[in-house]
Amino acid sequence: MSDDIDLAEEPVHPGPHGYSGDKAALLGRLRRIEGQIRGLQRMVDEDTYCIDVLTQISAATRALQAVAVGLLEDHLAHCVVDAARAGDPSAKVKEASAAIARLVRS
Repeated sequence: MSDDIDLAEEPVHPGPHGYSGDKAALLGRLRRIEGQIRGLQRMVDEDTYCIDVLTQISAATRALQAVAVGLLEDHLAHCVVDAARAGDPSAKVKEASAAIARLVRS
């Protein structure tokens, strides 16, 4: 798939990151989403009605999108603002624009 991201090629961004102050809440949300995904696996294993599975997939997707939007907001409020204060936000703005484009396509 052409949209796959090779994490080995990603540049290193030293922390702390915008989400660092709320890491416990973020991890809690991700664990709940992980539970939703395990529930989906169980539903399929138990031959649950297709529409019910699709409804739960939609809920998990919305939950992941909410996490993504929160991370993007943190990135803009911290990383992009810090780059602007340092004098050259163009790379961080380009990075954020690319992330927004990936979210919109997904």
